[in-house]
Amino acid sequence: MSTEPVLVARGVQKRFPGVHALAGVDLEVRPGEVHALMGQNGAGKSTLIKILTGVYARDGGTLTLEGRDFHPSSPGDAQRKGISTIYQELSLIPALTVAENLFLGRAPRRWFGIDWRSMRRQAEELLATFDLRIDVTQPLGSLSAAVQQLVAIARAVHTQARVLIMDEPTSSLDSHETEVLLDTIVRLKERGLGIVFVTHFLDQVYRVSDRITVLRNGAHVGTYEASQLSRLDLVSHMLGKVPDEVEPALREHVEVPRPVVVSAQGLERRGVPAFDLTLHAGEVVGFAGLLGSGRTEAARLLFGADHARSGTLNGESPKSPRHAIALGMAFCPEDRKAEGIFPDLSVRENIALVVQRKLGFTLSRARQEALAQEFVTKLGIKTPSVEQPVRLLSGGNQQKVILARWLAYDPRLLILDEPTRGIDVGAKGEIERLIHQLSGKGLAVLFISAALEEVLRLSHRIAVFRDRKKVGELSQTTLPEVMKVIASEDSHAP
Repeated sequence: MSTEPVLVARGVQKRFPGVHALAGVDLEVRPGEVHALMGQNGAGKSTLIKILTGVYARDGGTLTLEGRDFHPSSPGDAQRKGISTIYQELSLIPALTVAENLFLGRAPRRWFGIDWRSMRRQAEELLATFDLRIDVTQPLGSLSAAVQQLVAIARAVHTQARVLIMDEPTSSLDSHETEVLLDTIVRLKERGLGIVFVTHFLDQVYRVSDRITVLRNGAHVGTYEASQLSRLDLVSHMLGKVPDEVEPALREHVEVPRPVVVSAQGLERRGVPAFDLTLHAGEVVGFAGLLGSGRTEAARLLFGADHARSGTLNGESPKSPRHAIALGMAFCPEDRKAEGIFPDLSVRENIALVVQRKLGFTLSRARQEALAQEFVTKLGIKTPSVEQPVRLLSGGNQQKVILARWLAYDPRLLILDEPTRGIDVGAKGEIERLIHQLSGKGLAVLFISAALEEVLRLSHRIAVFRDRKKVGELSQTTLPEVMKVIASEDSHAP
């Protein structure tokens, strides 16, 4: 098998208004290798994939495919030239049969139209090469997520792909389905296919990858042999932190008896193994881990936003967000625009929503205005008036409006998922100071952030997540120790 690269990107550049998304990125994919593309959110992975597949045109640099200049004009053009992509959300048609999806746009034909018998036979033969023997006349949507992924891979290979890009292919699969897919990736590698593998699961990276390219903030950090790159070094490259850096320890925990606010035992759902967590009044517990490590999934289970298959919350089976709110829990989600604010409602209306639910009746306009003005003043929300549509506020002020909504409800636990992402430095500092103040007054806070320094600075205790599992719990620790737990192969919870 040739060792000459099948796909080469050199010095690839991409700019958007105000953002240098890719600043001279290199990538080299050989036949018969799995090449992991790693990086945190905003590292440039998705932008690079879109350039390789013709979604975006590059602003600089070169691309070659099998030694020839490569200028894909669209995903279809890239596929015809030999690059196929399997996304987390499959681009197949669930209502069509397996065979129809496999041969969509390429169905075998006879003079009178599609040769259905031949298509079914060819579909069965193609899937048999993947050890997949199913009824190809059934709708694709009736099959498991893993089988659908395998069908998508079979279709890509049948288009004579030379390079297969797999973007988070296991994110919606359970452990058994993931094993099936990883075994398939190894077989594809043995056939000589070059595979670009994007995932946040470190175990999977080291299970199948030959080489690893790390991007950070749109720049190429380096390309490494997987067998020679330790997990700790990989995490360090992704975060831009040296493992032996001296970092401040966690906030000192006040050793006084504190009542338990929330106790979760054995909470789990598909794809999220069971975990335990206890939070006390006045305590800030941080969730640490790489993007996709399971921090958000665990928080959503606690709040009932995702249905738990088993486990208890304060001794009861968790039911729904309404149940969580009744227990005194509040949740500021990661995607504040899609899940947090009501963009066309005013600041007043956004703040009054939850407290009205708690009271069971609608507050008068005057009481809503007084409530909103109280929290605008308390939190320093910058708005011309409480009647301003919340979509017209800055990101930081939108985040404060969501906080105000829950604080007006007077919760016992406040879950904050990436509350400082995408806001300016001043607003970030104000929110951090507010978290200190609230915990000092007895409010329990669950704080989630991709910035480990932020988690360390604000938290009394840290729960560490990796590959959607809670793998450790640390007190009075440092950044190097947290990084070691994130990178460790062995799960442990001191």
